[in-house]
Amino acid sequence: MTELKEYRGHIRNWRGLCEELGVDAGLARAERERAIIVKAYEKWGREVADHLYGMFAFAIETDGEIFCVRDQFGTKPFYYYETADGKLLYGTTIRRIMEQEGFVKELNEKMLQIYMTLTYVAGEDTFFKGVKKLMPGHYLVHKNGKTEITRYWHPEFHADESKSLEEWADEIHTTIQNIMPEVKEDGETAESFLSGGVDSSYVLAMSDAQVTDSCGYDDERFDESGLAKQTADILGRKNNRCKITPEQYFDIVPYVMYNMEQPLGDASAIVFAIACKATAEHTKLCYSGEGADEFFGGYNMYRNAERYGDNLKTFYVGNTNIMKEDEKQRILKHYDPNYLPIDLVKYIYDETEGLDPLTKMSDVDIQIWLEGDIYLNVDKMSEAAGLEIRMPLTDRRVFDIASRLPSRFKVNAEQNKVAFRTAAAKVLPEEIAFRKKLGFIVPIRIWLADERYNADVRAKFNSDMAAKFFDLDEINAIFADYISGNSDNWRKIWTIYTFLVWYEEYFVKR
Repeated sequence: MTELKEYRGHIRNWRGLCEELGVDAGLARAERERAIIVKAYEKWGREVADHLYGMFAFAIETDGEIFCVRDQFGTKPFYYYETADGKLLYGTTIRRIMEQEGFVKELNEKMLQIYMTLTYVAGEDTFFKGVKKLMPGHYLVHKNGKTEITRYWHPEFHADESKSLEEWADEIHTTIQNIMPEVKEDGETAESFLSGGVDSSYVLAMSDAQVTDSCGYDDERFDESGLAKQTADILGRKNNRCKITPEQYFDIVPYVMYNMEQPLGDASAIVFAIACKATAEHTKLCYSGEGADEFFGGYNMYRNAERYGDNLKTFYVGNTNIMKEDEKQRILKHYDPNYLPIDLVKYIYDETEGLDPLTKMSDVDIQIWLEGDIYLNVDKMSEAAGLEIRMPLTDRRVFDIASRLPSRFKVNAEQNKVAFRTAAAKVLPEEIAFRKKLGFIVPIRIWLADERYNADVRAKFNSDMAAKFFDLDEINAIFADYISGNSDNWRKIWTIYTFLVWYEEYFVKR
């Protein structure tokens, strides 16, 4: 008997699958998707993920065998743990594993070295000893006490020089047009997250969402909500603005770190958590624009790719790299010189040998950063708030275009995401489609220095808890340097602080 034991996600091509697999398309979504997955597994076995479009992670038990799989990009998390007696514990949350018999909670302190550089947990290990992530594009088979992991998909890039920019833009636009009807079902009403950027604006323009949700601040230097409101007005949609205060921001950090299950030093994650809670008050379904930056060359640093050249494989570990090894060696009480972030991405550089530098950078971010930071944040914070988020641009069909798109149509001297923006300009005014990338900016670099808000940061930097892991003089010197005007240090402070908040939630309070 085939039994679906664990599932999180949304299957986009459900209509075609219902017809092919003989599943009643009139079933309620939850029942229908579970039936699709079981039937698909019975038909295609371990190749099941090749036939699914969407976001998914699931586990099936049949005839004494456990089969677990995670989608190609890792939009939904999946974890597993082998007990001392060889039993496999698994789930889409770490807390689900922690509740099961045989789990022993221990800190994997080595992960702190990775975290202090990347600000997120990259690779298959976690901060809980023995708990591993099933990585994107992988499946797991557990039988007779043995576990085997197989990689069924990975990004491949083959530049096609035969098309013009306009032809590429047409293909992007047509593909997104075809995907959008799959993202929402009849009878569902979705809103759409909206920043000042092209990704969320394009998703909105292509969708039927009538309400948009944005975040803003009193400080105009960091406030994109005015640009979002302009876009909403142009497209004839309503805009809700959630104004975030520093008090609100700092107060919610423990909630975020607990529900994230692993520490995350991305300051925008706190904003996103607040946005999810606010949005969930008036809808249960929302669109978001993740994926386009990594697929189509959206980050400003990508414009330096050619200059980095072959040196990339010596230092580029993804979108963030905030602390070098010599600094970590001074700060950390227990430093292992053989446990290096660059080792996490060596296999990617091997796979992309001979490809251009931009493709190498993109591939690192697709395989490491998206899974470890962006998708984790979207999944955990939406789930905690009771909000479902669907990301139309994260799709194998969209990536297929990006994988063939020459780098010159991704980034040039003046612009990033060139082809994607050209596609977006078909439904957006040029000033929106080609607006300079701002990023998801947060005033935390200012708030951290403010005595009204940083009391808990200071307290944790001088706590017995911190002394277990850090040289207190060293981390307080970083704080003092920041207060004295070196604002670049804010990321280091925030990364240390978020780890300490997370550790307190999981190893002190519980």
